[in-house]
Amino acid sequence: QVQLVESGGGLVQAGDSLRLSCAASGRTFSRGAMAWFRQAPGKEREFVAGAIMTWSGPRAYANSVKGRFTISRDNAKTAVYLQMNSLKPDDTAVYYCAADTTGRPIPTARHQDYDYWGQGTQVTVSS
Repeated sequence: QVQLVESGGGLVQAGDSLRLSCAASGRTFSRGAMAWFRQAPGKEREFVAGAIMTWSGPRAYANSVKGRFTISRDNAKTAVYLQMNSLKPDDTAVYYCAADTTGRPIPTARHQDYDYWGQGTQVTVSS
């Protein structure tokens, strides 16, 4: 089992920055991917950013966040971060950390491909 716990959400104004954290514990895995998804009220869960566990390949980002959001991890490989800059009201959503431990070589944008999820953290951006 893998446990994922998100933190760092909050209420900010448009143009502000936030850094979300995802603490991973439990079974370690060296293959697969980590990703951030988000879900706004009345909308489907959507991919935000992802990277494979080796962090050797390019990061993947949704077009809506390219150039504003950055996914990264700590050297101990126990935490994944999402730095969010130039936030917009459209970024308002619950943000989820997800892990794909099946060994896919790339981070996919399909939420069905991820087998572990955190509980989510709310991000609200006011205009």
